[in-house]
Amino acid sequence: MKPSLVIYPDTRLRKVCPPVKRFDASLRELAEEMLKLMVVKRGIGLAGPQVGFMHRMFVCNLTGNPEDSMVIINPELVDMVGAEEGEEGCLSLPTVNVPVRRAEKCIMRAFDLEGTMHEMSGEGLLARVWQHETDHLDGRLILDRTNDTAKLSVRRTLKDLESKHRSKKAVSPT
Repeated sequence: MKPSLVIYPDTRLRKVCPPVKRFDASLRELAEEMLKLMVVKRGIGLAGPQVGFMHRMFVCNLTGNPEDSMVIINPELVDMVGAEEGEEGCLSLPTVNVPVRRAEKCIMRAFDLEGTMHEMSGEGLLARVWQHETDHLDGRLILDRTNDTAKLSVRRTLKDLESKHRSKKAVSPT
C-alpha cells in the first residue's frame, strides 16, 4: 500500500510517536515509499506521522539525488548550537510558510534501516530539516514554533484546511 499525505488538522500530526522496534523488510518498503512521496510532493523531509506511520522515523534529501537520501529512525537531537531564523513550509500544511527559529548546528543520534546506531552532525538547512522532522515525531508543527504575527498571517489558510478536513470526515464512512 502506498502511503498518502496526512494534512492539517488531522490529529495524528499532534501525537508523540513511540520508537521503532522492528527493523524489517516492511520498514524498508515504507521508507522507500516515503522517499518517493516526498519527491512527488517536492519536499526535502517527511516524517512517519505525515503518512500515518505513528513511529519515530523520517526521511530527507536536500539535493534530490537518490544517493543523498537519508532514512532516520528513532532520532535523538543531543547537541544544539547557535540559533537562526528561517522560513519553513510543511507538506502537511500546504501553502503555509512561516519564520521558525532553529539551532544552526546539531548532533543527532539515530538508527539506520539495519538497526545500526549512528551519530551525525549537521548544520544549516540539514540541521533545520532534522529539527523540523523530529518535531513531527513529538507532535509539534511549525505553527507551534512561529510568532503570533505569522500565525495571524496564515489564519485564513488554516481555517480553509480545517473546513476541508471537516467536509472530508463528513463524507467518509466511519
